[in-house]
Amino acid sequence: MSQGTLVKRQFGHRARLSLSRAEVLKTDGQAHAARTMWNLLHAWWRMMPKEKRTLGHADAAIRQAREDIDFLAVLPAQAAQAVLKTYFQAWKNCWEGRADAPNFKGRIRTVMSVDIPQGRDLNITRVHRRWGMANIPKVGRVRFRWTKDLPVGKCAGAENRITGARLIKDTLGWHIAFRVQTLEVKPDPHQGPDVGIDVGVTVPIALSDGETYQHGEWLSGKEKARLLHLEQRAAQRKQHRKPGERTSRRLHHTYDQIAGLRAKAKRRALDWQHQTTTAIAQTYGTVVVEALTITNMVKSARGTIEEPGKNVAQKSGLNRSISQEAWGRTVTLLTYKTARLGGTLHKVPAPGTSKRCSACGFTTPGNRESQAMFVCKNPDCGWSGNADHNAARNVLHLYRMGLALIPAAGRAVVRRAKRVKPAAAR
Repeated sequence: MSQGTLVKRQFGHRARLSLSRAEVLKTDGQAHAARTMWNLLHAWWRMMPKEKRTLGHADAAIRQAREDIDFLAVLPAQAAQAVLKTYFQAWKNCWEGRADAPNFKGRIRTVMSVDIPQGRDLNITRVHRRWGMANIPKVGRVRFRWTKDLPVGKCAGAENRITGARLIKDTLGWHIAFRVQTLEVKPDPHQGPDVGIDVGVTVPIALSDGETYQHGEWLSGKEKARLLHLEQRAAQRKQHRKPGERTSRRLHHTYDQIAGLRAKAKRRALDWQHQTTTAIAQTYGTVVVEALTITNMVKSARGTIEEPGKNVAQKSGLNRSISQEAWGRTVTLLTYKTARLGGTLHKVPAPGTSKRCSACGFTTPGNRESQAMFVCKNPDCGWSGNADHNAARNVLHLYRMGLALIPAAGRAVVRRAKRVKPAAAR
């Protein structure tokens, strides 16, 4: 398309809410009601025969449940309809092989959330530079941090508006995630150079042109000492608790403090990933990464009783390091950022990239003498250099040789292998 073509794009913006204690209790009640609604829908689905599992019958069951159960009445009708649509979409994703079958949601491990499907219900206004206000059904007017300009008031239109929002609770409290629809100019193809990327643990991101992106510890020395102290305190208090005894408020408070420090480390890691991937997407037109199967890489080496594993502790530490680097999230961020700026992202097969010499192509496990040093054992070559940069050059070489897998242009959708539908879905 030529320059100036307009395309419609959906994106989200998350902001922190400032709620009073009464507003927090109301929002918590709505989130628990939404989770209960999901569980009731799942029980209804399993109980009803196949011909009765329709959207109309489910809608009638939801309306009746909201009349019969006072606890469910705290959930707005639009939010209840959103739960219904999400549940049916979950089954559709299962049938098309994109996800597992939906199941009951537990109280502890489920993220508390409430959907506000209609943007006009929010009635967003900006109070001043730092704060804005929005209307939450059955809660009232609440404040949120204004960290990004939103299409409200005169800036809103048919093609540039807020279509809805979702309330999400995490360690820091309640947040609101706006769904924004906007009309943008489609970017021209990115004219930047090609680059291969090798991800690792010691060097998180190494590029084929010799550039590296590294980070330090996500927590400072005092914060790490504080976290260790809290974990030891929680372990001592849990040890002295009698079997069957309820968790004390002090122990709950200690758990909250631990979760707060871990959430701080996660936010810093995510911020670093966003800044790094944005810089890469702005600089390079074609980004090539390895198609890593991370779930297989972080499997435990414990083994079985008959055949116990070897070096279990070392493998466990490596698995934690891989999980902390979040390689999959880096690729996801690069995917949509390169597409937004006119670039492309491709994946190539991962085997052999760290053992192959990028200068002559000679491949042997002995080429990589250490984590950082690569020395080609080919007598006619003898090239030496950084092992991570060598792997990144091999990644780019595979792409130029035409060995790229399915291009990941646009939003990445993980598709699982198609399987037989569960018996409950028939």
